[in-house]
Amino acid sequence: MMEKDAKIYVAGHRGLVGSAIVRKLKEEGYTNIVTRTHSELDLTDQRATREFFEKERPEYVFLAAAKVGGILANDTYKADFIYQNMMIAANVIEASYRYGVKKLLNLGSSCIYPKYAPQPMKEEYLLTGELEPTNEPYAIAKIAAIKLCRYFNEQYGTNFISVMPTNLYGPNDNFNLETSHVLPALLRKFHLGKLLMEGKYEEIAKDIQRYPIGFGLDKEVDTNDPKSIEKALEAVGISKEAITIWGTGEVYREFLHVDDLADACVYLMNGYDYKDIGEFVNIGTGEDVKIKDLVKMIKEIVGYEGQIKWDTSKPDGTPRKLLDVSRLHALGWKHKIKLEDGIKKLIIEI
Repeated sequence: MMEKDAKIYVAGHRGLVGSAIVRKLKEEGYTNIVTRTHSELDLTDQRATREFFEKERPEYVFLAAAKVGGILANDTYKADFIYQNMMIAANVIEASYRYGVKKLLNLGSSCIYPKYAPQPMKEEYLLTGELEPTNEPYAIAKIAAIKLCRYFNEQYGTNFISVMPTNLYGPNDNFNLETSHVLPALLRKFHLGKLLMEGKYEEIAKDIQRYPIGFGLDKEVDTNDPKSIEKALEAVGISKEAITIWGTGEVYREFLHVDDLADACVYLMNGYDYKDIGEFVNIGTGEDVKIKDLVKMIKEIVGYEGQIKWDTSKPDGTPRKLLDVSRLHALGWKHKIKLEDGIKKLIIEI
């Protein structure tokens, strides 16, 4: 059990997951939370990471720092994804051992599983087949982090646990259409499409200034010119008449609200050790949805009245990624936020 005044370091506190963990810790009454921005501490730098741990001496660590993105980002920046994520994990986990951290929780991703793993995916399916090529670099880095935690535990008696969340969404998500994951990308596309249909160019301009569009379009668009805005949005598949979506829409995905994930992480940190959990535990809902049905749900919630077009020349990614969460349920935790409710909540926040 983490003491309320224990020093807790949340690595990656400004990201989707890290910010949710900080919110949850504060909600639960924890008062000694340590954070650093990337400009203050580069976790790919071993010396800087060790110096931080030596000075701060955190008792508990949530390792939520990572370079993340969707299919396009993973497939485009392969070297960056494997290098940065491996270095972050190696430096934080080693420093946690070196400077006596009581307990560490390492956050991974469901992409660690083989592309054609049986569904739903049990923890023991790890490394039983080939990975999905489009996110292999990220997956390998995350698998390495799991193994690092396991082997430090076995060799040095540390208490480092790993959790593998399913696809996440929620506040502080990445809405850049070039690098975002599927749900925030869809939500923003339909949100912008509705604003376009309503002729709300000032609101679109504010949205573009708040969140990048990506694909080099941000430098080209003149947010004071409606025609320029329309041209930029058309380039990313958004128009008054239709929204273009990547792939066939026939694949399935599971989605977990990040506030549920944070709740699970704090729950596990307080109640279970490495020996209770094993190498890692899945965190998800145990329910998935076809992308076509997700698109329809978002379209209806947002209120966009145009058509949907499918660009089948673009990749779908893994056919299905449903996590088996029976181990998590046996530990006494289940998700609370329904997908439709979470999406409605997120629309208000963007």
